[in-house]
Amino acid sequence: MTPRADLLQGTLDMLVMRAVADEPLHGYAIGNRLRLISGERLQVPQGSLYPSLHRLERKGLLKGEWAATDTGREAKVYHLTVKGRRQLASEISTWSELSTAIALVLGNSLEVKR
Repeated sequence: MTPRADLLQGTLDMLVMRAVADEPLHGYAIGNRLRLISGERLQVPQGSLYPSLHRLERKGLLKGEWAATDTGREAKVYHLTVKGRRQLASEISTWSELSTAIALVLGNSLEVKR
């Protein structure tokens, strides 16, 4: 299943923040985590992931620092700031309410006629 691009654009920042909420990660690891946690359903292209990381960093929601990776190479590792944790909690709450409302509508909708 390939997610629709417009849905991903609207939720990517929240997903990125959630990916780094438990531990600091570099960009490639964030993409992998999202892919694995979603059961291979979400494939975030680098052309979407890195602009999201930069946007979140500019807003003060993530902080990036250069560090050595497991392979010994330098990579920018991102962690969630205090402001980012508050924002993530707010977005998760909003998303939960919205997804519940959508599930209610879809569950109560008439079968689509062919």
